[in-house]
Amino acid sequence: MTVLASGSKGNSTVISSSRTRVLVDAGLSCRELLKRMAMVDEDPAKLDAILITHEHLDHVAGLAVLARRLKIPVFFTEPTHRAWVRMLTPRTTMSYAKWMDRMQLEKAARAEASAVATLAAAEEGDEAAGRGDPFSAEMELPVEAEGDCDREALAEIAVSAPAAASIKADPAFLPAVEYFTAGRNFSIGDIAITPFTVPHDAADPCGFVFEAEGIRMALATDLGYMPPNVKQALCRIDALLLESNHDLEMLRDGPYPWSVKQRVLSRVGHLSNDATAEFLAKEYDGGAAYIVLGHLSESNNQPELARIAAENAIGDRMTLLGNKVLLAEQAAPLAPITL
Repeated sequence: MTVLASGSKGNSTVISSSRTRVLVDAGLSCRELLKRMAMVDEDPAKLDAILITHEHLDHVAGLAVLARRLKIPVFFTEPTHRAWVRMLTPRTTMSYAKWMDRMQLEKAARAEASAVATLAAAEEGDEAAGRGDPFSAEMELPVEAEGDCDREALAEIAVSAPAAASIKADPAFLPAVEYFTAGRNFSIGDIAITPFTVPHDAADPCGFVFEAEGIRMALATDLGYMPPNVKQALCRIDALLLESNHDLEMLRDGPYPWSVKQRVLSRVGHLSNDATAEFLAKEYDGGAAYIVLGHLSESNNQPELARIAAENAIGDRMTLLGNKVLLAEQAAPLAPITL
């Protein structure tokens, strides 16, 4: 497990076995993701796929560019893919008056193109009649007159019709898209993946358990609380990336607008240090070698507050070989965790 970035400004993690490498989320720019991978000796050319937890910008900011550059498939749930495409598709609104003006312009363009076509056909017909060879005129008209007329008419329409001029490349184009469903296991290479639903304000957000070569790793961030299905999924994990987003007092007294504070505190928001500590103290089975605290808020948390809360919750289960608490950062990648 190599956490390239974790936080409100961008998230991305590489999960790899000896034969397969999967990038979970691409929440930084393509350039920055490649830079972070170089910092920890991860070769982007060896990535087999990109796996997306949900469509929020801090998880998909560099997705399209990176996937196209590396020519690798992207795995989504279908609702997440639809939401991501909608997010990238330009939306335009038009008043009725502007729509009427546009219709009039297009109607005038079609009428002018038709008039040009008729005039060109008539002129060519006159020339053919002047040559006194009706058979020749009949045979030459489609090749010369109509061909020239079509090109002129098409050029006129292209200049006059605003819709044709506004066509752009599809920003949501990906080399390949694969769908998965929460609760149904699937594989990428030799990594078996179990996606599970998490409570967050996105279309179909998921966490994941990855298993290969007898090792189990899990990623669970962006969730407002710990429902039973998540607690069950996080059993028998060897390396766990778990959200510890905010300190409750810092959030309440912090700079966010009240509406944003309510969202973060809601059951589809983010886990607080206290909520994460409660899970580690009461529900966690104690089997992980490493617990990585991630998605820490820069405005509403302090790394040491998150660390102390987690370590106190784990208590005497912390040893040199087990339950070591690490902190994922926003500004720099975490050293790879190898088991």
